[in-house]
Amino acid sequence: MNERIHEYVKISSLKDMFEKSVEKFGDKPAFKFKTDVEGEIRTISYKEFADDVNAFGTKLIDLGLKGKRIAVISENRYEWAVSYLAVVCGTGVAVPLDRALPEAEIRSLIERSEVEAIVYSKNYDEIMRKLVFEDNDKNKLKHYISMDLESKSGKVYSQKELIESGKKLLENGNTEFTSAEIDPEEMQIMLFTSGTTSKSKAVALCHRNICANLMDIASVIKVDENDTFLSFLPLHHTFECTVGFLYPIYKGSSIAYCDGIRHIQENLKEYQISTMISVPVLFETMYKKVLKSVEKQGKLETLKKGIKISNFLLKLHIDVRKKLFKELHDNFGGKLRLFVSGAAALDVGTEIGFNELGITTYAGYGLTETSPVIAAENDRYRRYGSVGKVFPSIDIKILDADEDGIGEITVKAPSVMLEYYNNEEATNETIEDGWLRTGDLGYLDKDGYLFITGRKKSVIVLKNGKNIFPEEIEALIDKLEGIKESMVYGMPSKEDKDDLTLCAKIVYDKEIIKDILGTEDENKIKEYVDNHIKDMNKTMPAYKCISVNNIFVTDEELIKTTTLKVKRYEEMKKILPSKT
Repeated sequence: MNERIHEYVKISSLKDMFEKSVEKFGDKPAFKFKTDVEGEIRTISYKEFADDVNAFGTKLIDLGLKGKRIAVISENRYEWAVSYLAVVCGTGVAVPLDRALPEAEIRSLIERSEVEAIVYSKNYDEIMRKLVFEDNDKNKLKHYISMDLESKSGKVYSQKELIESGKKLLENGNTEFTSAEIDPEEMQIMLFTSGTTSKSKAVALCHRNICANLMDIASVIKVDENDTFLSFLPLHHTFECTVGFLYPIYKGSSIAYCDGIRHIQENLKEYQISTMISVPVLFETMYKKVLKSVEKQGKLETLKKGIKISNFLLKLHIDVRKKLFKELHDNFGGKLRLFVSGAAALDVGTEIGFNELGITTYAGYGLTETSPVIAAENDRYRRYGSVGKVFPSIDIKILDADEDGIGEITVKAPSVMLEYYNNEEATNETIEDGWLRTGDLGYLDKDGYLFITGRKKSVIVLKNGKNIFPEEIEALIDKLEGIKESMVYGMPSKEDKDDLTLCAKIVYDKEIIKDILGTEDENKIKEYVDNHIKDMNKTMPAYKCISVNNIFVTDEELIKTTTLKVKRYEEMKKILPSKT
């Protein structure tokens, strides 16, 4: 176990966490978001937030939902936050659903989770309308609650009305929600995995799981009441929910909701954002745009000289980055200080680049089954290419390590899930004697820094016994200017059906490629990519090389989860028919 670096407040449950934050930060802004009226920014204090949560929770119990499962599905918004805490802090079990799923999958998860109520935004009106009027014995839904209706309509409740009704119940002395006892060991959150390689599983989490993770995060990464987070990743995802929602509430920070990927820079400015939690592809895109903008202004060499001067001064403990790169910081609103990247590997060049420019950038690692964070960097423990050191409460072992020390990462911690709900076989395959097999491969260096090499299920094993980690090669391919993303995979060799041939599907950006090549000719684009692959092959052992004959170039994006991880399983279903 690692030492704790920062002080943290001990919490026994999310209810305990929330009550302590409200008491300490009552009048401080908890949320900032735009209303529908001319984009005016509205601010909600911690006290106002608590009033809404307590009222909604009280009314949910009044509806007969005590101990029941309640789903929440919407874009990132204040009503989602109210719904989540109103469920987990005294009502029942929260089941956040992926907002990007097609109708059939939403229906499937509603059935599998056995929810009896669902809180949703107007984007799901049509799906809910069908469910309301269907004679459907496959699900247990009894209560439909709209975030957007002003008043009840037929069988659909208005969340606004329910909150007002709950406030009246509280005024009349109803304390069923506010005095509810929380069992920190009981399942209160059901999260569905993103299913990058197969069907999603239902992860059962308890308050102890998430609180242990919040305390770990607080002991390693410092934020406080002066920080404002930009909420961008979908809230149903455990990374955003724990690190981008519950953690800032725990620390008294403010949360602002992003208007969409095209509005990030604008939102950074208008909300005076200091902290952002996101996935590598977003940070990498942002960094590329920064460099491209500087290059177009003819200031790239000046920037490089500034970085050299700054790096030298940092060795003398003199930090002039905010002043030296003031124009860049002003473009981001002037307050931005921290990026935390998770859910996939962060490009080392991007991490170094932002740090050199004065925006502290940390890489982290975790999964839904661990609530979610296992390891993260900070100023004291950073080694580029790693994900830092494992959190204080977490024990780690590398199973079946090869000659390079690479094996499956297994962890034991209070943040490890209870089980996969209704899936004893998968639970027993994943957890043994309290140790969770992550399915990820990696190694610990001599100083205890954790390095991730890839997913166990994604590894391509050649006939000669060599292991190829596709993520490693994809990272190299993606460095080519004009390439959005790639997927490396193995196909049976024409010469030897018992062996595999390396192949790659490479997605290019039409606009950037046209800017580089001055043409949209597919043959020219293929030639451009092929030449890059040939150069890349020269830097690698022969068994890792990809023949240009096994490269498929397209502008059609890969199938991804809402946190932008490639669904290899779905991509291979598309590829295999054309190869057989």
